[in-house]
Amino acid sequence: MSSTKQKLNAVKLAALVGDFGVAAPLVVGDFGGGAAGMSASDAWVFVDTPVGTHAGAQLGAALAWALRRMATRLFVLTDDAAVAALMARRALAFRLPITAFVVDGRSLVPVAAAPLPIAAVASAQHLAFIETIDAGGADPVVEHDVVAGEVFGLEVCRVITDLDTNQARLEVGIGAHDRETFQLLHAHRPIVEALRSVVELVAAVRHETAVAHPLNRLAQERALRARLIADPGLIGATTMRATSPPIPRANVKDSVPAVGVALVDGREHVVVCSCGVNLELIPFAVDARQSLGIESLIVALPARDLLPLLQLINEQLIVPAMVVPVHPAVA
Repeated sequence: MSSTKQKLNAVKLAALVGDFGVAAPLVVGDFGGGAAGMSASDAWVFVDTPVGTHAGAQLGAALAWALRRMATRLFVLTDDAAVAALMARRALAFRLPITAFVVDGRSLVPVAAAPLPIAAVASAQHLAFIETIDAGGADPVVEHDVVAGEVFGLEVCRVITDLDTNQARLEVGIGAHDRETFQLLHAHRPIVEALRSVVELVAAVRHETAVAHPLNRLAQERALRARLIADPGLIGATTMRATSPPIPRANVKDSVPAVGVALVDGREHVVVCSCGVNLELIPFAVDARQSLGIESLIVALPARDLLPLLQLINEQLIVPAMVVPVHPAVA
């Protein structure tokens, strides 16, 4: 975000807080995703999220900012009512009092927590391709209404419905453009044979001890989930299976935490896998736990990504997650 934009956001936040009637002066600090300031022991954070970009809710970033300053209350503001309602829902899981507002002109309007979206269910016609995916050597994965096949967490095929014929078919490739190209070049090949060739190609360069390769940079959180499914003992579990995230992943290249359910000491635990620095991981995991109706929560991530700030946010949960660092595989 440019320095000019940051200054404008800071001015906007100060004006909104002042018009709201807050008596204590606002001391503005740095916040990359908008603007933030302290008024006495209250943290006020304006989240500058493009309208419709709900993935950028930034409740985790706002929490991190507030907790580092030992705030006793957090107020989050945004121009997008849907983002505000999403943050209000996730805020209910934290001990720190959090109020979400939507900005309406120069007024702040508190918003109610949005319910979790109703998950779409895959059709029987799409589910019928699971055996074909398995025969082609890929791991069948069903998330919401999407039936796909993965190799170590990377999607290599997906069942789609032809808009002209309204019939389901399995397309091979990584992402929509790759599937379209593959269809043009290999439409004559039997689908299982075509899928197996791609599976072999991807498997050769995408595995736990593989050298750097472009295909290893995609969907790393799903690669971690695949690793835990193959070796659930890494998180102290006996079994683990993949399941749907609370909000559907819009694009194969989107970095969205991967969700599973593991059996630990005879009890089911929600497992949320992530890679990289992601302050929204804990708020996202809260949604995953609620969507599955399982209270016990494990957050798994590479040991290098386990930052103190993430632990600080987790400790604010009414029911904290068990955060498990996963160490790299040894070649």
